[in-house]
Amino acid sequence: MGVFTKEAIKEIAKKENVRFIRLQFTDIFGTIKNVEIPVSQLDKALENKMMFDGSSVEGFVRIEESDMYLYPDLNTWAIFPWTKEKGAVGRLICDIYMPDGTPFAGDPRGNLKRVLKEMEELGYTSFNLGPEPEFFLFKLDEKGEPTLELNDKGGYFDFAPTDLGENCRRDIVLELEEMGFEVEASHHEVAPGQHEIDFKYANALAACDNIQTFKLAVKTIARNHGLHATFMAKPLYGINGSGMHCNVSLGKGNVNAFFDENGDMQLSDDARQFIAGILKHVPNFTAITNPTVNSYKRLVPGYEAPCYVAWSARNRSPLIRIPAARGLSTRVEIRSVDPTTNPYLALAVILKAGLDGIKKGLEVPAPVDRNIYAMDAEERKAEGITDLPASLKEALENLKADSLIKDALGEHIFEHFITAKEIEWDEFRIHVSNWERENYMSLY
Repeated sequence: MGVFTKEAIKEIAKKENVRFIRLQFTDIFGTIKNVEIPVSQLDKALENKMMFDGSSVEGFVRIEESDMYLYPDLNTWAIFPWTKEKGAVGRLICDIYMPDGTPFAGDPRGNLKRVLKEMEELGYTSFNLGPEPEFFLFKLDEKGEPTLELNDKGGYFDFAPTDLGENCRRDIVLELEEMGFEVEASHHEVAPGQHEIDFKYANALAACDNIQTFKLAVKTIARNHGLHATFMAKPLYGINGSGMHCNVSLGKGNVNAFFDENGDMQLSDDARQFIAGILKHVPNFTAITNPTVNSYKRLVPGYEAPCYVAWSARNRSPLIRIPAARGLSTRVEIRSVDPTTNPYLALAVILKAGLDGIKKGLEVPAPVDRNIYAMDAEERKAEGITDLPASLKEALENLKADSLIKDALGEHIFEHFITAKEIEWDEFRIHVSNWERENYMSLY
């Protein structure tokens, strides 16, 4: 959240009475992992000498090659405000390195850095992301386990539903601001119990770090309020699911590469080709941006989530929308992504797909300004509108067939992701659900 030296970190830790440091990283599936050390070990950590057992992290490495090193990114230093009363806990987000000093190919954060280098080779200096993560708040039972009871009956932008959720969301915003977040908006979403907090855009790496920190803060503070926060894509049948719209743009120095005052809709060729690259590859990277069985229960017509491949500057039903702001704020909003995604992997595949459009000078199809949900299959076909994958199984098959997206992940991440997700699909496929029993037990 700032620019820190080793000396500054040690000084702040002493001044703020920091007792423990969490060395954080993210596994292939987007789960935050951490090695917690007492502050007495801070020097060792800052010298990149902290080791951990990589074989204990799913999708990393086998036992015989398990030694790995954590290299803290000094600019991610933060103190968790909610720990200050009982002896503060500091945090550093780390990259993962092999004993020979090379980056570990299975580290999602390191992998995103690799794709960002490709972007820089094309002459761009930044890839910016403004995320819009949504989540639900459910009540906890007397044992502290989550229930399916929502914490309110509020709706979109509702003013202070009489519940715990409003206070919880306010606390989340205050704690995030204390950690250096610039929160731009915070409101109740469409569904009861659903909330959204938007924070200021940042370069891709910092924005992904922010998303992971945000998820941790939301879950921790919700629990302090007797609530369970979930980023699951579709926790309840019949109401809207949770998305994480990604507003992205490329920069060259201080210039937004997507803005052209004289272009059609004031969009540059770069922006149009980037959109074309996304539209071409999105059916194949959906397994990454929507990585759970449950994700595909959100991507259905009727609940505001995009399930058709199209773009527009006007309406909100297509997968890609161009918000009205121009100049430095010109951006492409990708609306299919959900918050169960690993943000580092999501940004790697989105960037790679967009750059492919620019490298190949791909032609963007005509925008679709009608409500796609109101069109029938024939009308969609006539407009050249295709569908996103309807299941995790279909999405995985698409992913396996796209060499560019495979390259965006690197061989290690690609293979481990596919293996784990095929197991997940298979477990779901053979599971017998209540729906099946309710529909078939009496009938047959």
